[in-house]
Amino acid sequence: MQYRELGHTGLQVSPIGFGCGSVGGLIIRGGKSEIIDGVAHAIDAGITYFDTARAYGNGVSETNLGMALRELDADVVIGTKVDLRADEMADIEGSILASVEGSLKRLGRDHVDLIQLHNPIALRPAPGQTWVTIDQVRRALDAFDTLRQQDKVGHYGINGIGDTPAILKALDAGRAATVQTVYNLLNPSAGQVVPEGFPFQDYGQLVDRAVEQGMGTIAIRVLAGGALSGTVARQLNAAPSVGPIGTGESYAHDVALAQRFAVLIEEGHVENLVEAAIRFAISNPKVSTAMIGLSNLAQLKQAIAYAGKGPLSVEAIGRVTGIRANLLQE
Repeated sequence: MQYRELGHTGLQVSPIGFGCGSVGGLIIRGGKSEIIDGVAHAIDAGITYFDTARAYGNGVSETNLGMALRELDADVVIGTKVDLRADEMADIEGSILASVEGSLKRLGRDHVDLIQLHNPIALRPAPGQTWVTIDQVRRALDAFDTLRQQDKVGHYGINGIGDTPAILKALDAGRAATVQTVYNLLNPSAGQVVPEGFPFQDYGQLVDRAVEQGMGTIAIRVLAGGALSGTVARQLNAAPSVGPIGTGESYAHDVALAQRFAVLIEEGHVENLVEAAIRFAISNPKVSTAMIGLSNLAQLKQAIAYAGKGPLSVEAIGRVTGIRANLLQE
């Protein structure tokens, strides 16, 4: 694989990363041998970045990833996350320190390469939500600083989900080393200008903004939770239902929109929509790594093969832009 720099962290990451979340579900719901085989195959193929979180399976993802890496005696780049719950907001620093201790224990490690704040970011607090304000982000990063001084984390980052002005303000503070952001065929606004009337959240080219700050960028929802496969069917191990982030009003709506990109198959640019989605994400050189949620080994092998083909052609990117423009006119 052609590796990419994760911002100024000094870490080299593969263009696609192994998503250990609940949407794909392999690391959470797969059997032990299935999990180990998947992680082993990913490492053998050159995938270096594994993305997990306390919230994924209520700790099961971290536990199973740690188990597999110990079985394989593997050294990879690990990113995990802290999602502050409502009852933890009163003591952000203490809650983060405790959360990371729990993550390290589940992973079976005394250090992780990257810790990220998982909460969406808002300009103002909202009752009943666990979105964090800019001040709360600052306090969270202070806690991450403490953890870095203790050599329990190497670098830290934030979530590029929430209110766009708040996210951009958090980026401009210049403290975080990374940001994870929605970036896919349906909503590329984090990485390119979108036209007036764009129907989904405009993330304001936050990828470009982050790169200007020297930050690494981690693309998420590359397959729109699976909708960019073009089918509503869910795989064994996958989450039975998925709510959209930054795209349509429902998963079914996203699937219907994804099917509009089938012209890329008809014209021979790609074999299927999954290939189109993966290769679109890695076509942006400012994306450090693109997370792929996986349900089974077959999907992993497929993703590796598609990433190996490299970015989409200029002609295919032009067709993508035209298809998306047509959606705006309907």
